[in-house]
Amino acid sequence: MPDPSKISVMIVDDSPTARRILTDIVNRGQNMEVTAAVADPFEAVAQLKQQTPDVMILDVQMPRMDGITFLKKLMVQHPLPVIMCSSLTEEGSKTSFECLENGAVEIIAKPRAATKEVMHELELRIHDVIRSAAVARFRSRSGSLVSSRSEQKAPPPAFVPRAKLSPDEVIPPPRLDGYRNIPVTAQKVIAVGASTGGTDAIKVFLDSMPENCPGIVVVQHMPEGFTASFANRLNATCKVRVREARNGDLVEPGLVLIAPGSHHMTLRRAGSRYTVEVKNGPLVSRHRPSVDVLFRSVALSAGRNAVGVILTGMGDDGAICMKELRDSGAYNFAQDRDSCVVFGMPNEAIKHGGVHETLPLEKIGPRVLAKIQG
Repeated sequence: MPDPSKISVMIVDDSPTARRILTDIVNRGQNMEVTAAVADPFEAVAQLKQQTPDVMILDVQMPRMDGITFLKKLMVQHPLPVIMCSSLTEEGSKTSFECLENGAVEIIAKPRAATKEVMHELELRIHDVIRSAAVARFRSRSGSLVSSRSEQKAPPPAFVPRAKLSPDEVIPPPRLDGYRNIPVTAQKVIAVGASTGGTDAIKVFLDSMPENCPGIVVVQHMPEGFTASFANRLNATCKVRVREARNGDLVEPGLVLIAPGSHHMTLRRAGSRYTVEVKNGPLVSRHRPSVDVLFRSVALSAGRNAVGVILTGMGDDGAICMKELRDSGAYNFAQDRDSCVVFGMPNEAIKHGGVHETLPLEKIGPRVLAKIQG
């Protein structure tokens, strides 16, 4: 019988090696355990008749039935929070985003042979994503938001995180007078941070942006290899131009730069304009890219010329440095609880005193534009 005090996880993957590696990783996580590991959706259906896990990790590409087909059936017949496990290929990332659009909560990269450090970071991400999924609300095929864990089941025990690095490891903290020399300019910058549920939230936000909006810099917690596909999908539907950031890119009106997975992104002033720096570095607030790193750099480089936006996501990445952003003169918005998949990051930013206004998702974009124009 599953331990009711732990987050129960079902793994669906046709690779015995992937199932073994994922099982070992999950079982090392605090307050979580694998209760079933099966080779395909047909075996998964049989298991679901016996017990419903809190979270499912689902392979994208399987021979008897692919992940997206199974996900669509699952969201109609037996909705539950699903994490997609995908190979780092163009086709794999494309299908993963189709899964997100059809109700999946998150994406993780399929484990493969790598250095000890890379495997450690992958393990941290998988544990964090499972915790996010276990408390997230997800969208069923009917379009309604569904709570992940049964109301009859007690919430999982409180997670006690290991020590995590601050943004000081990547970018020095501001001096007491660090914001005083930033002049007000016509060049404005919008900085956005998001995590679980952020792919949909960022799309809604960007859909409200006109072609000539101020330059936008975005951190979305996502594995390396998926951010380029994410940017391309947004670029195909939004009025603004969207692409994965490259080191030295200019922040221009009508352009959205998405931080590449596994890299931090910072804003730098270049005369009267701004550029981005894409860099390596340790995990900050358990993430790379980190919203805290981006927000601190925006506070130091743009100050009162910036607007900060924090959207749905688990944890507290962005909370500390959204307060710094506010202290620098920027005006900040947070997504409200009712429209969030996970009200973690916005809630922490509010608690830290970094937020001016908390709004439903669909109202944030128009209000940001009104604030800048005003």
